Amino acid sequence: MTDVSLNPQAAAGDAAYESQFGDYIALLKPRVMSLVVFTAFVGLVAAPVHVHPFIAFCAVLFIAVGGGASGALNMWYDSDIDAVMKRTVGRPIPSGRVGREEALALGLTLSGFSCVMLALAANVFAGLFLAFTIFFYAVVYTMWLKRWTPQNIVIGGAAGAFPPMIGWAVATGGVSVESVLMFLLVFMWTPPHFWALALFMKEDYRDAGVPMLTVTHGRKSTRKHILAYTVLLAPIALVTGVTSIGGPIYMAVAVVLNGLFLKGAFQIWRRDETTAEADNYKVERSFFKLSLYYTALHFAAILVEALLKPYGLGGW
Repeated sequence: MTDVSLNPQAAAGDAAYESQFGDYIALLKPRVMSLVVFTAFVGLVAAPVHVHPFIAFCAVLFIAVGGGASGALNMWYDSDIDAVMKRTVGRPIPSGRVGREEALALGLTLSGFSCVMLALAANVFAGLFLAFTIFFYAVVYTMWLKRWTPQNIVIGGAAGAFPPMIGWAVATGGVSVESVLMFLLVFMWTPPHFWALALFMKEDYRDAGVPMLTVTHGRKSTRKHILAYTVLLAPIALVTGVTSIGGPIYMAVAVVLNGLFLKGAFQIWRRDETTAEADNYKVERSFFKLSLYYTALHFAAILVEALLKPYGLGGW
C-alpha cells in the first residue's frame, strides 16, 4: 500500500492510489540518469581498448540502472525535504504516488543488481567502482553532506562525475589521466551549475533547511564562488583537448563554450541583488541554461573525436 502521509491532500483525495509504472521510473531521476549514461558511454568509447558492442551495451545499461538506484535512494532519504521545496514537491514520494519503503526497496535492489551484473559483464574493478559511486551519492552526499555543509554540492558532485571514469574502467580495467580529466570536467562544472540555480531559488533551500551556499553565506559570496570555479574549470577543459581524447573539434568546442561560460560567470560576479531582482535574475537564469549544455557538448565533442579516429580524422 502506498504511503501518502507526506501529502495530506493526496491522502484525502485518493487514499487508494495505486502506484503506476511511470511513478517508479520517476524515482530513478531519468533526466539525471541521461547525463550519467551519456558520459559513461563517452568514457567507454573514448578509451583506447576496443569493447565488444554487446558488452558495451550491457555495461552502459547496468551503469544506468546504478544511476537510477542512486536516484531512488536519494528520493527515499530526502522525501521530507522534497515535500517542502516547490521544485521537488511533485516527486513520487512527497506527492503520495510511491511509499518511502517502496523507494528504499527499489533502490537497494537495483544497486545490488547493477553492481554485480556490471562486474560480470565487464570486470570486477568497474563493478566495485559503480558500487562506490552509489554509496558516495546515497550516503556521503545525501545522508551526510547535503544537510551538514554549504560545500555539499562541491564534494557531493564527485558522484555525478564518476560515470565517465566507470565507462573508461569498463574498457581498460583501470584509471588514466584522460579519465581523471573527464571526471574533473564534470566535478568542477557541478558547483557553478547548481549555485546559479540556487541564486534564483534561495527560498526553496532556506525553507527546507538545506545549507546551500546562498543560504549560509549569501548571494554575494555565491557569485564569487561561481566565478572562481568557472575560472578553474576552463583550463581543465582546455588541457583535456591536448590529450589522447581531444583534438581540433573538441578544442574548438571547448574554446567557445568556456569563453561563454567565463563571460557569464563574470557578469554574475558583477551583479548586485537590486539589479538581479529588478530583472528577475535574467543573467543567472541565462548562465544556468548555458550550464545545461556545457557538459553535454564537451562530451559530445570527445565522442566525435573518438568516432573519427578509425578514419584518421579525429585526434591530433
